[in-house]
Amino acid sequence: MIATSIKDVQMNQQAIELFLSTLAGAQAEFPFGPEAKVYKVMGKMFALVTQDETPTRITLKATPVDVDILVDEYEAISRGYHMNKRHWITVTLSDELSGAMLNDLMVRSYDLVVSGLTKAQQAALKV
Repeated sequence: MIATSIKDVQMNQQAIELFLSTLAGAQAEFPFGPEAKVYKVMGKMFALVTQDETPTRITLKATPVDVDILVDEYEAISRGYHMNKRHWITVTLSDELSGAMLNDLMVRSYDLVVSGLTKAQQAALKV
């Protein structure tokens, strides 16, 4: 399912976007304008990466339990900016989070969206 990992790569916008684009069926578009690149799988959003913003922020889907824990534990993670605060988190890139953790959060977001797809759509991704 995952073509690469960014666990050992310095976390920056370029590395994040490269990683997100390697996920099966991932497509990037700009439905909200040039400020936010949205990554979707089978038409369903799983990540949003801010453009030309310092520091870069990435918004990801998460379970409500994970949202509560992550927001409480990390200063760099807040409830999803302009998103459903129960199901989305926004991560501000900083030294607080390791590349491995950000990698895990991106994969979990992708997997959470894929798990909500139909069986036919899921099978199409495994081709």
